[in-house]
Amino acid sequence: MRKKVKKNENNYKQRNLMTNNMNDTLRVLKEYWGYDSFRGIQEEIISSILSDRDTLGLMPTGGGKSICFQVPALIKPGVCLVITPLIALMQDQVDHLIKRGIRAAYIHSGMSHNEILVTMENAILGGTKILYVSPERLSSEFFIKKICHANISFITVDEAHCISQWGYDFRPSYLKIADIKKTLGYDVPILALTATATEKVINDIQDKLKFRERNVYRMSFRRENLAYVVRIANDKRAEMLHILNNTNGSAIVYTRSRARTKEICDFLNDEGFTATYYHAGLETTTKQERQEKWQDNVFRVMVATNAFGMGIDKPDVRLVIHFDCPDSIEAYFQEAGRAGRDGMKSYAVLLYNDYDKAKLQKRIADTFPEKDYVRKVYEDISYYYQLGYLSEPIHSFPFDIDDFCRNFKHFPIRVNSSLKILQRAGYIEYNEDNDTKARIKIIVERSELDRINNLPKELHDLIEIMLRTYGSMFTDYVFVDEGFIAKKTGRNINDIYMMFKSLRQRNIISFIPRQKLPTIFFSRYREDPERLEIGREVYEERLEQFSQRINAMIQYATNSYVCRSRQLLLYFGEESKTSSDCRKCDVCTNNTPLTAEELKEANDKIMELLKDGKIHSFEELRNIKVSEKALHKALENLASEEIIHLRSQGVVYEP
Repeated sequence: MRKKVKKNENNYKQRNLMTNNMNDTLRVLKEYWGYDSFRGIQEEIISSILSDRDTLGLMPTGGGKSICFQVPALIKPGVCLVITPLIALMQDQVDHLIKRGIRAAYIHSGMSHNEILVTMENAILGGTKILYVSPERLSSEFFIKKICHANISFITVDEAHCISQWGYDFRPSYLKIADIKKTLGYDVPILALTATATEKVINDIQDKLKFRERNVYRMSFRRENLAYVVRIANDKRAEMLHILNNTNGSAIVYTRSRARTKEICDFLNDEGFTATYYHAGLETTTKQERQEKWQDNVFRVMVATNAFGMGIDKPDVRLVIHFDCPDSIEAYFQEAGRAGRDGMKSYAVLLYNDYDKAKLQKRIADTFPEKDYVRKVYEDISYYYQLGYLSEPIHSFPFDIDDFCRNFKHFPIRVNSSLKILQRAGYIEYNEDNDTKARIKIIVERSELDRINNLPKELHDLIEIMLRTYGSMFTDYVFVDEGFIAKKTGRNINDIYMMFKSLRQRNIISFIPRQKLPTIFFSRYREDPERLEIGREVYEERLEQFSQRINAMIQYATNSYVCRSRQLLLYFGEESKTSSDCRKCDVCTNNTPLTAEELKEANDKIMELLKDGKIHSFEELRNIKVSEKALHKALENLASEEIIHLRSQGVVYEP
């Protein structure tokens, strides 16, 4: 009986604690964000993590994932550890949090050892409530040793689908996350968040993160304000112009090639649009400047690779165009979902033709080259670095893929895919995102620096700017952003690089130039290529999964019979939400009968354009602001009645 009373008392205390916590959440939400209430399933997820339950939240892009961990982080004692693969995202979120008066920080590879040490000490001593790190940081012995001294309230895993081998963006570094509980020595709760996941991935996330119980909160992927459209377009540039001319507001155009971002951007500017471009290879300051100008509507169109968009808080994007077809529904849905986050009517348009289908199918062979080819790449890499059989893994090597391919007559895409397969098989660690900033240390004493009289003024000014911008340059190497310094001095990056070299030649600084090469580390002693084991779970199972995703994307693009929104919901397992069509996508509008008013409006606008008796091109006609269906039907009726006549150059009115 005493035990039962005790249990009831504990239940009462727990309920009372949860009530107080939820009152706190509304207070925190109002105080720091200015909102009176939560959206969607935010409150349920927050309540779950405040109850110390492992929690998985599925929220589409724009669903407000950040609030789900930032609010409880301010309520629970200790520091919330946020693991995210996106450096740009962590920097952006920390800046926003600090502006709101929230103690937040991040750690990434561009920081010096001293900067990382100071950040870790602040977290240990209670000076930080939210600490962002990349998953690769969990492999650092220094980080693990330090984090054990911090009071971790809970762990947030952003982009949680990356932990699943069935996910569209699997990253091996995520597999180390579950070990953090063992390292900390206590059962810290985990909050996993993702915008896209199939049922198989949902289960895999919980298994890989060692959830104590199944606990999933789902927000419907249905977007009432977003119209999904597929345009079959042989001339994609003309189609893109037509769409941009007939849609108002901010836009994103996604393409898969870095080079193509600039090509399309130049094309749009030549056509009178204000456009800029963005990809991972640009300088940090350049990316930040272009992103800010686009967000401030200085540029209407952002042409970008998939490197752009994560964490971008621009709610009034009216249009997302996919110039190239993504290789998965998950990637498409996430990128398309960046339109209309303010709830206003918006469009996600995929431009597609038969060539896209051929390219998608080719990606399967490129992503999974034959096993013998993978073994050949391993052998050639070993020769490239002059590693003999059974050579011991000691350090990582910078990897110039273009130089390697020239020497061994390979193609970069297949080599890159082979290295990823070798990484999954455990033979190497391949870091594609290695982008180490330039590092500088002043190697003369401060007093000696002040006595240097023959230093050119531009070099003297450069040193002063660096001293005002960065600390500890006399005692340790400091990572410097050449783009930022160039902006400060009004020079270009190449000038800054040459000035650093000049200071090094004068023995004033030690200068380690920026490196953007990927790195390779041999995880095992060098093997005989014939003995490499590339197991079914590494190759065949992932090949099958990748092929299914490619085929699902092709099926979505070519299925003109089922509502686009319904197709997406079915893919993500929301059968119960697919009973009604969206009535906004190209499939629905093509299947909806035209009203007499719509047809009359199209007739009138066509005749207004053609009344001058000149031949007008079909492109001019498409710029008439009526639906494609109404335009085609009206043209068909007018031509059949011989009121207008079709010519090879276009359409003419001949009474």
